[in-house]
Amino acid sequence: MSLKNRRTTASPEQAQIGGELYALAKELFPICRSITGEGFRQTLKILQREAPGLAIHSVPSGTKAFDWEVPDEWNIRAASIRDSKGRKVVDFADSNLHVVGYSTPIDQEMSLEELQPHLHSLPKQPDAIPYVTSYYNRTWGFCLPHRQRKTLKKGRYRVRIDSALRPGELNYGEILLPGRLKQEILLSTYCCHPSTANNEVSGPVVTARLARWLAEKTERRYSYRIIFIPETIGSIVYLSRHLAALKEKVAAGFNVTCVGDDRVYSYLPSRRGDTLADRAALHAISAVAPKFKRYSYLDRGSDERQYCSPGADLPVATLMRSKYGEYPEYHTSKDNLSLISPKGLYGGFALLRRALEILEANETWRATAPCEPQLGRRGLYPTLSKKGEFGSGRRILDFLAYCDGTNDLLAVAETIGADALELAAVAEKMAAAGLIRREE
Repeated sequence: MSLKNRRTTASPEQAQIGGELYALAKELFPICRSITGEGFRQTLKILQREAPGLAIHSVPSGTKAFDWEVPDEWNIRAASIRDSKGRKVVDFADSNLHVVGYSTPIDQEMSLEELQPHLHSLPKQPDAIPYVTSYYNRTWGFCLPHRQRKTLKKGRYRVRIDSALRPGELNYGEILLPGRLKQEILLSTYCCHPSTANNEVSGPVVTARLARWLAEKTERRYSYRIIFIPETIGSIVYLSRHLAALKEKVAAGFNVTCVGDDRVYSYLPSRRGDTLADRAALHAISAVAPKFKRYSYLDRGSDERQYCSPGADLPVATLMRSKYGEYPEYHTSKDNLSLISPKGLYGGFALLRRALEILEANETWRATAPCEPQLGRRGLYPTLSKKGEFGSGRRILDFLAYCDGTNDLLAVAETIGADALELAAVAEKMAAAGLIRREE
């Protein structure tokens, strides 16, 4: 087998889970979603099938949430621009990115000059349809490739947007999984972008699979709070309803987005940068992709803005593949199903799963007696002493050297240069031998 083939051959787990994740992404991709409306609810109902226990909540339009207010609900049925001969120049049926999100209804004839201010395109990406929204300022508009826009000829055009913008509700999905501890791990993802693959469907797809994996665990140390929300307004609404409980219970959290392509791994810290979430994220990503792209909190742009904001101060970090805003296809029609892959989605899932496994294993241990114990008679150390041969026995002694009841597993792993999950297995053997005990 060639080196190239060895690198591209997937493990059985990667092939199975990656294929299932991609199949779900294909199912969700065509749905026209926004921060409210039928597309969002349809997405949540599909995710209910994948993540048992997902409850769907509703918040009425007009509800106050800190400095914000839940907007009216928006739904769209059809939209088009026709030329003077009745031919469709732009058709919402071809791409739901063709219409500016939250466009008000219109059915009117106008000149090209009157139409132009309502058209949006990208001169530097002439073949891409941009993703444009106007949630809180009522207007209307169409998006199209710049190359096509330049071909529009002077004349009369019939503009029609069959949409409805009226009081309704904002929806979000929530899963609560109890664990041995009341302390919680928060997973948050958003479901509000129409037909973008890495920036949108990858997050809910991977998060739903993580929820299933957590639900199937026979024992969970932490409790888990998993939410599927519309970006920005959704996290603000959720915080306005649950902030006291979140501040009391959340030990670590991850904002899950942009986890589907196969170009790079990325890390964006919490505002503090040294939380338990940051420590677990850095340990996990350093093992998976040592050459990962590291960002600053000043590069924030998703819901970590709300979770880490002053007054909320939640320990939430973000692990990604290609970060939002940093890849050329972002917020355009080029962020499609060819940009993500089963391998990329599995990589995002495996990275976050590893971070959660580290958190689950991150206990604090105390040695049960002073001095080094006799490891040899317990089968934990070589019985013959030879120069240069320490192996796992030395790793056990290094671990024991820091088991003073004040260092958690992550701290010891970083100090002695060990993998936290491998060290957790060592800890279990030592606990079984009575050499260390857990510090709650």
